[in-house]
Amino acid sequence: MFTRIPVPQGVARKLQTMILEGDLKAGEKIPSQRELSERFGVSRASLREALMTLETIGLVKTEAGRGTFVVGTSPASAKTMAEWRYSHTYSLKEVFETRLMLEGEIAARAAGRLVADDLDTLARLTDDMERSWAARDYLANVEADLKFHAIIARACGNKMLSELYGQVRDQVTETQRQPIPITDPKRMEASVSEHRRLIDALACGDSVAARRAMSEHVANTAACAGYDICECGTPGDRS
Repeated sequence: MFTRIPVPQGVARKLQTMILEGDLKAGEKIPSQRELSERFGVSRASLREALMTLETIGLVKTEAGRGTFVVGTSPASAKTMAEWRYSHTYSLKEVFETRLMLEGEIAARAAGRLVADDLDTLARLTDDMERSWAARDYLANVEADLKFHAIIARACGNKMLSELYGQVRDQVTETQRQPIPITDPKRMEASVSEHRRLIDALACGDSVAARRAMSEHVANTAACAGYDICECGTPGDRS
């Protein structure tokens, strides 16, 4: 089934391609928002959203009064995470804590409920995550990751839990992007392995193993972003 790509995400993809293919080079100031919005035929609001996404994954940096500049073709060029965009409502730590509790329960309840097609899709999405990271397509990496978690949420057998996950999807999305600029390649390899262990637990109907696999995965993602969180949801800052 065809899924319509949100306008900001489509613009972000185009700009990412321009950066990766060298049309926009490291250190170069990108065209003004007015120029880009006219070029892509989108509103400035959609363009700003696209630029914020690229800044979160470490490809561009906006400097007040100067404009937006290309950081590099790899998120590692940024070396630090972008400012957490939901700080006016929830801290990054709070969102990771919520993910730990919510997604751990969702995974436990989804164990044994996913049909063969679902499990095959989870495996394919995990492969997509691995391939897109190697190709430096960081937007596709996050998109595959989000689809992976959404499938599990839909299969948990509890409508309220599924809807709660949907209600915090924007914040969850940002926690997937936030650590990218400081993610070591070894961590991405580990993340892919964590997804595959989770699939195995879900396929076997082992709720205990599924909860553990999901909780470890979320906790390790949080650690990459700079937070140690435990299963009771009482984390301590790594710093």
